[in-house]
Amino acid sequence: MRYRRAYIQGGSYFFTVVTEKRRNIFAHTENINRLRAAFRTVMKKRPFQIDAAVILPDHLHFIWTLPEHDSDFPTRWRLIKTAFTKDYPDKSSVLNVNRIKKNQQDIWQHRSWEHCLRDEKDFQQHVDYIHYNPVKHGLVKRASDWRYSSIHRYIRLGILDEDWGGGEMVFDEGVSYE
Repeated sequence: MRYRRAYIQGGSYFFTVVTEKRRNIFAHTENINRLRAAFRTVMKKRPFQIDAAVILPDHLHFIWTLPEHDSDFPTRWRLIKTAFTKDYPDKSSVLNVNRIKKNQQDIWQHRSWEHCLRDEKDFQQHVDYIHYNPVKHGLVKRASDWRYSSIHRYIRLGILDEDWGGGEMVFDEGVSYE
């Protein structure tokens, strides 16, 4: 099957990236630090803006806005995943012979999800979804209790208060990509 992707120069995109077999790779702070280092390395060479992010034990959600004349998010993700994988200490714990034969990385699920954000409402719904995700998965009672989330930047800027996302939230149809 061939997937169609929307490549919009300067576009804002929502991403879901999942670990292979939903392993809890990001339950360990040292792996989150490796991921951050991979992002910093790639962003120096291929800049983009991170508008919202959450790192959960087995998957990531991000919203990126690309530079005005650039639509190449796939290369950025490939470079980030490759940099993280090269720095990952125990590759033997995640080896899968079938994936190796296909020359695929074994830390990341082969496919990921992206959605080009259409307008301000779509953008905001996805920011909220990202920040609410740790609550949705039962990891915390309120969104600000999750350490690895851009919600803390939104609170510092006065956009959200610390109690935001402490109850049940409903999202528009199509705003759920796990």
